[in-house]
Amino acid sequence: MQLTAARQQTGTTATRTRGRDADGMAVASFILGLLGLLVLNLFLGPIAIVLSALALKRGTTRRGRAFLGLGLGIADLVVLATLMQTTNTVSWSF
Repeated sequence: MQLTAARQQTGTTATRTRGRDADGMAVASFILGLLGLLVLNLFLGPIAIVLSALALKRGTTRRGRAFLGLGLGIADLVVLATLMQTTNTVSWSF
């Protein structure tokens, strides 16, 4: 009986931890996507896209932030492509 009770608690704890991890990934993707609009969009954009996709796949409760992170990650790459076309270089400055 004690083994069954311990097994049930472990499953609940694992579910809570996985949910927290997914929520953390959603917030991280939003922050990295936002930062990527200003600096290092070549690196931060794809990272934001991957984190938001993982958070959505794992069933985050912060779906809005995950979708914002996905949109900002894509916007990072669009900004990079636009600036590469206008300045003919990978780096950009003001």
